[in-house]
Amino acid sequence: MAKKQKTVFVCQECGYESPKWIGQCICGAWNTMVEEKVLSFDLIDKRGIGKVEKGRTKPSSLTDIRSSEGPERIDTGIGELNRVLGGGMVKGSLTLISGEPGIGKSTVIMQAALKIAEKYGRVLYVSGEESEKQIKMRADRICSSICKDLYIMGETNIENIRASVEDLDPVFVIIDSIQTMYTSLMESSPGSVSQVRACANELMRIGKVTGVPVFIVAHVTKSGELAGPKIIEHLVDCVLDLTGERNRELRIVRAQKNRFGTTSEIGAFEMTGEGLVEIENLSKTFLEGTEEGSDGSVVTAVHEGTRPLLLEVQALTAPVSVGFARRSSIGVDLSRLNMIIAVLEKKAGLTLMNQDIYVNIVGGLRPEGTSADLAVALAIYSACTAKPCREGTIVIGEVGLTGNLRAVQNAEKIIKEAERMGFKKAILPKRNASKLEEEKLKIELKGVSSITEAISAF
Repeated sequence: MAKKQKTVFVCQECGYESPKWIGQCICGAWNTMVEEKVLSFDLIDKRGIGKVEKGRTKPSSLTDIRSSEGPERIDTGIGELNRVLGGGMVKGSLTLISGEPGIGKSTVIMQAALKIAEKYGRVLYVSGEESEKQIKMRADRICSSICKDLYIMGETNIENIRASVEDLDPVFVIIDSIQTMYTSLMESSPGSVSQVRACANELMRIGKVTGVPVFIVAHVTKSGELAGPKIIEHLVDCVLDLTGERNRELRIVRAQKNRFGTTSEIGAFEMTGEGLVEIENLSKTFLEGTEEGSDGSVVTAVHEGTRPLLLEVQALTAPVSVGFARRSSIGVDLSRLNMIIAVLEKKAGLTLMNQDIYVNIVGGLRPEGTSADLAVALAIYSACTAKPCREGTIVIGEVGLTGNLRAVQNAEKIIKEAERMGFKKAILPKRNASKLEEEKLKIELKGVSSITEAISAF
């Protein structure tokens, strides 16, 4: 039960609380402190975790805790979404999905809700932004037959939502979106730090007590960050990020956090008039439209989660007309690009000080890791010297500051995927090439130890 009410000042950027107003927050933001009235509660654990004795949780020995093969999961009916979640939704888990407005968050969640309702039973979709008729129109567009076990509720009060969950007893709950929810125990407006934190805590309690997985939708700012405070990220079990370019149909789902699976996995979809359609061969999609024999274009590969992805790296160099040379990149870290350019100038003898350099990863994917370093370097070399890459060649490798090449992880899977896609030659670090010689692959392996050797083999 509530004890008393207190007044605090909360930063709208980072969620920092202060007993008094301050001009500059500890995060560096100015004039972001907002007065809010908060209720204090007794710290009683109602989630049923551990042994309770006289109102306190009693620690248990690790040997007394029963282990299991893994958490019980629910199949979403969407293979790419299951892949990102680690094999499906874990019962009682709290998942946060974010993305720009109109990117397809509500669409993919509605598709999953319809499939889960058909297979498992009742699903509750709570919307604080759209009316029930608007949600019905979306469901009619993406599905030919509507399941009667999918229930829609237009509500923003978290207490009413909790009562509906207790009455309906669903197998899956969707909250769209967390910024519109509020609790009547607080006087602050919906979307504030206190309201978002309190509602997220209540949803976590609902999921842990009932064992129902809960999906929370959150909006992002213009910079791509979660709108409002980021304090709910540590509360949830999984954070999904849905990205894509509005002028293209490709949509990528990436796990930024996952307590029940890997965070390096991605899922690919194509936006259509009937909703999001899964893309099984993502490498083929990224390489569509690649022009053979054009300078500045090099094919590379990265390993995302459990599968290799083939990508096209494009580079363009142009003489500086006025001022300093410009460096621009899409999909490649700018500091990493500047390092590669410096290595090309120092170790390969290229003169790039008077050249504007533009680098782009085709498809809008921002690959993690350093396996595409060598491809970026050779694409810049190709654009500068007007020397195109040989047809059917793939390039992987990490570039060091000394100009040497370091081995990349999962090179075996990458090369086998390239062979399956019809590539005839692979330029890769010598260490990776020596390990792959025993595989007796049909693709030609050209192992190189430095960036100068890679240019000679290009």
